[in-house]
Amino acid sequence: MTSALTAIVSMLIVLGIMVLVHEFGHFIVAKWCGVRVEVFSIGFPPRLFGFRRGDTDYRISLLPLGGYVKFAGGEPGDVPTGDPHELPSRPRWQRILISFAGPAANFVLAFVLLAGFYMTYNEVDNYVSGPVVTDVIPNDSAAWRAGIRPGDRITQFDDRRNPTWEQIEDQAAVDANSTVQITVERTVDGQPQQFHTSLFLSDPSKGDDFDIENLGLLPKKQNGPLGVRDVITGDPADRAGLKADDKIISIDGQPVYSVEAITAWLQQSQGKPVTLLVKRGDRQLGITATPIWGDNGSGAMGYRLGFYSEPPPYHIERLSLSKAVRASVRTNLQYSTLILDMLRRMVARPSNVQQMSGPIGIARATGMAVSMPGWKPLILLMAGISLNLGILNLLPFPILDGGNILFLLIEGTLRRDLNQELKERVYQIAFVMIVLFFVFIMFNDVAKLNIFPKLKL
Repeated sequence: MTSALTAIVSMLIVLGIMVLVHEFGHFIVAKWCGVRVEVFSIGFPPRLFGFRRGDTDYRISLLPLGGYVKFAGGEPGDVPTGDPHELPSRPRWQRILISFAGPAANFVLAFVLLAGFYMTYNEVDNYVSGPVVTDVIPNDSAAWRAGIRPGDRITQFDDRRNPTWEQIEDQAAVDANSTVQITVERTVDGQPQQFHTSLFLSDPSKGDDFDIENLGLLPKKQNGPLGVRDVITGDPADRAGLKADDKIISIDGQPVYSVEAITAWLQQSQGKPVTLLVKRGDRQLGITATPIWGDNGSGAMGYRLGFYSEPPPYHIERLSLSKAVRASVRTNLQYSTLILDMLRRMVARPSNVQQMSGPIGIARATGMAVSMPGWKPLILLMAGISLNLGILNLLPFPILDGGNILFLLIEGTLRRDLNQELKERVYQIAFVMIVLFFVFIMFNDVAKLNIFPKLKL
């Protein structure tokens, strides 16, 4: 279990880095445009300590959940004096560039984090480059209908013999929306036997979001039982008695070796109670839990039990610069798509706002990432937070960078400034809405802790 101190300290460090990079983006472009920067602050007032160099007060402030850069003449209510170094005196395209620079810096940080990780400490799960043995296959899936069963070893996929899982994914992407020939090896009465079948690789997304696991073809990610790293308080797994460090041997009698296999089984069971065979120390015990419907942790909705698993065994592979760049771009695009999809679902269904996490949720996530083995969980989390910060700040909402850009685009189209009093009123209303939204997120964070059962929204 992650200690509260570890969670808090790790959150402050991670958020501090994110905010520093974001505000530095605004700062460096403002300097380049000739705007006088009066304050560069990590955290919100009151000021704790810092130093002054030139026109700028570099400071650390008391409230650590953010930061800001104060430009000369840039605050709502400031009366322009005509000083060429004040923000309102600069051309609109420069002010748009300054507003965009903060989110852009977060995008660059996410890219650099992942590219550097792939080049220096790329953790690759062992199953990706090893022989392919299948895990649980839902009996309503295309793989099941093709005759593939749990424990089968794939010895041929299309024209690839003894393929790795990585080769299967690459070949499947090439063969999407076509039928491939598959040969599997299955042990029957103690003897290995070969079975030949064909599988249609249906891809309704036409290459935009193809994943062969959606067809029910799930790899066996490890040889031993699935380790439980942490349990979400108040969720079905917690209420059923599952604990951190437990080992899940099977679900409803079916051996499982990955979270994906358990998720597939839960979707197939359609919310019915499931029985987990768990190893706890030297004992084995059965635990019955009823899954709930919600975000399954990957941005998609589905049935879940509410626990975090130990990562599968991995090894280190260092990618070349070109491959690391491509991998970073691909991962960042995937993360960005998930974030945008989450925002879309929240607009379409406001109740999904409850899935968002505030400082408490972020602290919990960073604490767990720090406590996990290897660098991958922490680097992926930092890249995800940086992308979130960049994308959310580009939303066309007043006070946010995107809102400033929207106002400047409107003024550019009208070729005149909007009424200053109107803008101040809009900013005031937006500020109140953001404060209320923050309070709601904090309230929802506390409710997720299950300290007060009736606090749930």
